[in-house]
Amino acid sequence: MTDHKLTDRRTLLKFAGLGMGAAAVPGTLGAQQTDPVAQTGANPVPPSGGHAGHAMAGRTPAPATDAAPAGYMFLDTEEAAFVEAFVDTLIPADELSAKGSELGVATFIDRQLYSAWGQGRTMYLQGPFVEGTPEQGYQSALTPADIVRLGIAEANAVVRNTYADNSFDTVTDAERVAIVTALEADKIALEVVPTPVFFRMLFQLAMDGFFADPLYGGNKGKASWKLLGYPGVGEMYSDKIAEWRNKPFRVEEPMSIQDFG
Repeated sequence: MTDHKLTDRRTLLKFAGLGMGAAAVPGTLGAQQTDPVAQTGANPVPPSGGHAGHAMAGRTPAPATDAAPAGYMFLDTEEAAFVEAFVDTLIPADELSAKGSELGVATFIDRQLYSAWGQGRTMYLQGPFVEGTPEQGYQSALTPADIVRLGIAEANAVVRNTYADNSFDTVTDAERVAIVTALEADKIALEVVPTPVFFRMLFQLAMDGFFADPLYGGNKGKASWKLLGYPGVGEMYSDKIAEWRNKPFRVEEPMSIQDFG
């Protein structure tokens, strides 16, 4: 359980200063191959809560009942609405940039869940799963896609019971902030997917989508890179160290992987 406020975009930018390279370099969660079906992915973000398997271990959630809305490959209509509202709560439109869904963060999440990583194709999911320590990492028979799909369904059920049959995407902005803050603090109990596992998985995906190379669907217009002054990938700057020592170095346009095609 945490006692700090919901992480805002400025905190995300601080995180990026520590891990920006990881979100932009192939081989990380934020850098999946172009073909989301054929690709292989990294292990899921280990939840620091160290939850073990539970009643749903070994079961796979039913396929989406609705066809994926336009532009999405994995998320159904209800799930897409939840994810868009979630990323817009974390990254609202302001003087810094457009909101998260307009920057493609929800699209990034959808592609990751559809990918080999999201489907758990390279993960050991056979068990047995026993209660362990946080240092022992991810302990569950559920894939990342399972965790997000089941977590969204459970969270929406809680919202409907609490907010007069509204879903997460139809409550007010202030209510969404309260809900996400409660999820972060583990103050909303989910029965199938442990709340910290669901929140951290979806939060990490949103953060990756905001900072990753635009090649992977998010960070449209290189918005977060421009906010950070990040020059992009694939360049060497050793020749500029002396000239720019102790001064901010800015480039006119950050370089994406796509820019080297």
